[in-house]
Formats: sequence, structure tokens, C-alpha cells
Amino acid sequence: MSNTAAQRTQIHTGDGFIAALDQSGGSTPKALSLYGVEPADYSGDVEMFQAMHDMRARIILADDFTSAKVLGAILFERTMNETINGTPVAELMWSKRGVVPFLKIDKGLEDEAQGVQLLKPIPGLEALLDEAKSKGIFGTKERSVIHAANEAGIAAIVAQQFDLAKAVAKAGLVPIIEPEVTITSDTKADAEGILVSEIIKHLNGLDDVVEVMVKLTIPENAGIYDVLADHPRVMRVVALSGGYSTQDACHKLTQNPKMIASFSRALTEGLNVKMTDVEFNTALGQNIDKIYSASVA
Repeated sequence: MSNTAAQRTQIHTGDGFIAALDQSGGSTPKALSLYGVEPADYSGDVEMFQAMHDMRARIILADDFTSAKVLGAILFERTMNETINGTPVAELMWSKRGVVPFLKIDKGLEDEAQGVQLLKPIPGLEALLDEAKSKGIFGTKERSVIHAANEAGIAAIVAQQFDLAKAVAKAGLVPIIEPEVTITSDTKADAEGILVSEIIKHLNGLDDVVEVMVKLTIPENAGIYDVLADHPRVMRVVALSGGYSTQDACHKLTQNPKMIASFSRALTEGLNVKMTDVEFNTALGQNIDKIYSASVA
């Protein structure tokens, strides 16, 4: 079985969750601050991203960060191009940890219009996908945002996501489609109802050889996304924590047994740069256990 076939089997049927280690420029300072690294501790983007890489490397090398509970992990583009102990990150993740590597490819969001924020253009997309494939990346992730139950806006955001997904699939990678519905939206449940209908419409139009994953906010109405998980073109439906606490996100996830977690902040909750390796591994292991348990419940 090739690596890609083994990775597909692991993602499609494995017990566990997808770790999100893909904080980019805008969210990096906040993520570092939660980790105990303040802006005064680094000077400029180079030092900031190095501090973030050091944190990610510590997570990836931790005792419990293995395929026993972590099926895959989403990386930032800069992380894909880095090494850990001299080994390219994606290669190390799969060969040493058994964790399938994904890549965040979106370049930020357009201003809100029709209740949504579309993806900004991705310059050099074809070259980026080719590079990702050459470095052992299995799939990609691309996030856009829904703020309100606007039918035209949601239709546009889903159409854009699937157009990009087709380009990703053509390059031999598996796209994670991520139209996030904000948890503070007053029309969240209505937006999710429109969203699932639009996604099904586009799934039904995919070629039989194309498989996608879908990453969605944990829904207001439990089970609404089961129809996506059961669709033959969907490899897996994963859940983002969306700002919920780890406890709330895990509780809500258990009510949606056909979704597994793909958490970011919840995974790193309570971790601190000043922890000893034992303390760090223990705290991370506890977070992994919580998220794993909610994902397999």
C-alpha cells in the first residue's frame, strides 16, 4: 500500500482527530501570547515565526502526538518549508509520528459582503500545490467565513470553495472545504441549513474520482451534517472549535458522532513556553485525550 493509500485509509476510517497547527500571520501573536510568548519577547516577523515554529515542533515531538489519537495535522505554509531536527516537517510527521500532513493554502479573506467573507485570490496556486505534493502533503485546507443566513452569500462562498477544491483535487491532493459559520451569528442555525443544502448540490456535481473533506463549525442542530458524512464524495467531516472552550467544543462534538474534531486553540489550551518537557507533554496529552474521546464518542 502506498503512503497516499495508507494515509487515505487512516483519514477515512481511523479513530482520532485532525490537529490544526496552521495559525498564520494575523493569528500568530495571539497564539503565542496564549503560550506565554509576548510581543516584547521577539523582534519582527522572523523571530515571531521562529517562536511559533518552536512551539509547533514541541507539539509534534510530544509523546502523545502520534497516530494513536491524532490522524492528521494541518500546517502553515512556512511550517511545510521548515525542518525539525533536520527533517522536513511533513516527512517527519508521517514517517516518525504516523500523522498525515495537510497544508493551509488560503491567503486571507475579502471584506464582508452578503453576510460572508470570500477567499482572497491565491497567487501561484498551481505551483504551491505542486510543491506541497512534492513535499509529502496529503491535502489542503481553505477557510472562508459565513456571518449571516444570506442565501446569495452562502451560495457564492460554497461555489468558490468547490471551484478551489477541484483545482486541489486535479493536483492530486485532497481538499478540506471550510466555510466556517461564526458562533456569534444571530442566524447561525438558519445559515447552517442553507449551507448543507448548497454543499450537497455541489457534491452531487463532482466527478466520481474526486473526494473532499468538509470542515464546519459544530452545528446548532445536532446531526444536520450527517448527510454530508454519508455522501460518497466525502472522505470525512471535521469540526472546528470556532471559539468555544475545549470543554464546550468537546461536549457539542459528542452530539455529532459523524464528525471528528479539527481543533486549534483547544488543542493548545493551557500550554506554556516555560513548562518543563514533562509538564508540557502531560498538559498536551490531557488535551489530546479530551479531543480524541469527543471524536470517537
